[in-house]
Amino acid sequence: MQILSRTFAPSKTKTMKKVLKVIGVLFMLGIVGVGIVWWYSSTSNPWNAKTVGDISAPVGYTRVEGGYAEFMRSLPLKKRGSKVQFYTGGDAQFQWLSTGVIDLPMLSDSEQCADMTMRLRAEYLFNQGRYSEIKFRDVNGNTLRYHDGGSRKALEKFLKNAYGVCSTFSVNRETEPRPINEVQPGDVLVYPARKLEGMGHALIVIDVARKGNQVAIMCAEGNTPARELHIVRNHNPIENPWFFFDGDENTLWVSVFHFRKNELRHY
Repeated sequence: MQILSRTFAPSKTKTMKKVLKVIGVLFMLGIVGVGIVWWYSSTSNPWNAKTVGDISAPVGYTRVEGGYAEFMRSLPLKKRGSKVQFYTGGDAQFQWLSTGVIDLPMLSDSEQCADMTMRLRAEYLFNQGRYSEIKFRDVNGNTLRYHDGGSRKALEKFLKNAYGVCSTFSVNRETEPRPINEVQPGDVLVYPARKLEGMGHALIVIDVARKGNQVAIMCAEGNTPARELHIVRNHNPIENPWFFFDGDENTLWVSVFHFRKNELRHY
């Protein structure tokens, strides 16, 4: 028995060394994997995409077509690692809500959440030469109309004035609800001030992809105090920046924001 023990001891030692090596390699791979996930889930524009459209659609999903969709996908993005900036300068708080900064110079310190949804709608219509369709209702129900054709300076002046008299309340009131399974780029998720929450909020849908009855959306937001428009982060790094719905949800969760199903709206 002693001879057998001496014969097999070196073999057992070699096996143990191999096992420890494998465990060590797996441990290191785990650390690397965690590091990659952490980097991806905390870095702005981790894809280093040039435009919204350069971000891949979810696997198995097909992007919707249309002029508004193409306009949204053409929006330029700031380079990887760019942080959301306040209008007044400096890094905005809540960087973790953003997964990419849209390179769209701000117009004023009043350009916040609802205002950014209005801005993108106006920019699209202006880009299309559909000047007479650029209009919004203020909080008192009055219609504000743009009258100055292709003048960029006039458009910006019109928007700055509109920001001062419009809000999540007015955007919610002048739009119509749309079911989530019919969502389109340019739709807004918006609620006015709620009890116990103080302020309303608004996001704009900047891309949509479908797979059968399922839908994936990408959203952008401004916020208060005024800061750059940015893509909302999905904190599931596998799904980011898309949010997925089956069509029968009563509550629509986009990151930390929740909307009732009738708060997905369109002009």
